[in-house]
Amino acid sequence: MKKKSLAVAAAVLALALQAPAAAAAESPSAYGPGSDPILFVHGWNSGGSTWNTMAGRFRADGWPAGHLRQWSYTSSQSNATTARQLATEVDRLLAATGASKVDVITHSMGGLSSRYYAKNLGGAAKIDAWVSLGGPNHGTDMANWCFQTSCIEMRIGSSFLNSLNSGDETPGSARYATWWSPCDTVINPDSSVALSGAVNTRTACLSHSGLLNDATVYGQVRDTVDS
Repeated sequence: MKKKSLAVAAAVLALALQAPAAAAAESPSAYGPGSDPILFVHGWNSGGSTWNTMAGRFRADGWPAGHLRQWSYTSSQSNATTARQLATEVDRLLAATGASKVDVITHSMGGLSSRYYAKNLGGAAKIDAWVSLGGPNHGTDMANWCFQTSCIEMRIGSSFLNSLNSGDETPGSARYATWWSPCDTVINPDSSVALSGAVNTRTACLSHSGLLNDATVYGQVRDTVDS
């Protein structure tokens, strides 16, 4: 009887040890066969290096370096011009990785060119998941103090935004998600970020740049693109 009890206990322990491993295998928190390459799109007056922390976390979670493109572009030009350049960059990334779709993660103004690409240049068919961190999707009053073409397009009520937001704000079959912070002083009003048809998430009290480096936001973004 004692030997039987020990055998049962051993079996229970073995199952308990296997459970965490099974849960980890099912968790969308690490790179796997279904994971897409990621194109990072920075905001105004920035560059690809702004993604160093987030891209590093993706690498630590298994994404190959060649599947993480920290793209840089001239942020003073029209977002429509950037969108055409982005289309070329997406095709390059797909060709380099052999993937059929990409995930696009954007910060601030980067959300506008990528949305233009999705809506007007056939990009929605090539995007699996699209992420906006603190994007001026409906404009920001901070753009009133800048007179570059891209800034004028970011102003509330601009012809560019009126056209971009007309009809379906989240076109195609891509999965759209936004994150906004109540303490983001660059995007005013805060409600500018959220899109109809997207999963819109309020973060903790983070600065505009803090959205890029916060560990909680990263985990949520990772699980969103890898779901």
